[in-house]
Amino acid sequence: MDNLTHSLAGAVLGQMGLKRKTGLAMPTLIIGANLPDIDAWAVTLGGVEHLAIRRGITHGPIALLLLPIMLWAAMIAWDKWRPNVSRLPVHRGWLLALAYVGTLSHPALDWLNNYGIRLLEPFSSQWFYGDTLFIIDIWVWIALIAGVWISIRREKRGNTNWRTPAIASFGAICLYILANGLITGRAESQTHAHIEEKLNRTPTLVVANAVPIMFWRRDMVWRDEKDFGFGRFTLMDGVTVDPKLLPIGMDNPLIEQAKAADPSVRAFLFWSRMPVARVEGKDLVITDQRFYDPLVSGRFSVTWPIPEPQP
Repeated sequence: MDNLTHSLAGAVLGQMGLKRKTGLAMPTLIIGANLPDIDAWAVTLGGVEHLAIRRGITHGPIALLLLPIMLWAAMIAWDKWRPNVSRLPVHRGWLLALAYVGTLSHPALDWLNNYGIRLLEPFSSQWFYGDTLFIIDIWVWIALIAGVWISIRREKRGNTNWRTPAIASFGAICLYILANGLITGRAESQTHAHIEEKLNRTPTLVVANAVPIMFWRRDMVWRDEKDFGFGRFTLMDGVTVDPKLLPIGMDNPLIEQAKAADPSVRAFLFWSRMPVARVEGKDLVITDQRFYDPLVSGRFSVTWPIPEPQP
């Protein structure tokens, strides 16, 4: 998810009452909620190499064990350097616990979209996908902002039930995530059945892509052994599948040549979940079916110039 969502998630955890457990609780929760994204420096690499680095080692078990300890130590050092008698004293046990709570909230949210996360890196490079929420979900934003804002206002007024809005926000988001997971499951199962019945094809993979704002809709992408296609699902209208099929193209012998010659191609294929390839003029273009739309495909594709035949 985006970093605003992660930050608000840390804040709502604090407003649920965790910030009263120790001094520096709220900054620890918010920083921890963003901490695994220290791999974001990879975007400076250029090309598509960053796709193979993001959401990997810093989102895996070793990092999730060590990063909270590093954050905890940094917060204790900060407390010693800049002591503040007006805040709660730092309770080291609770501060460490909250560093873990905030940090672990990050992969839990990242898993929910279709970009992918390597939860077992470095022990396994397998990608995991929740296919539940769009990477920036405005309804999650609204629920988190409302929960934090109303809770803080009540707290400043001295209301004893100031935690309630944050708890309600957390509960509403959990139910929203559950509902979206059920929508995704229904969309994928109905699309699979529709393709078998109407197109006489047996899909090897069907993925429901969440879309912005319209949580009741999914853009469907699917493939069998040779071809791939698209469709749409809504709760109101069910499944519609485009009968047009396109060749996957990953059996092209140029793929292996490109992998051997170009690290960008290797990085892209390591990241890609549904790779498709086509020849455009003198170039081999590899993209991912999840991001096939021309509006976004430029950021999720790699182009390899096909070498001229040797005389």
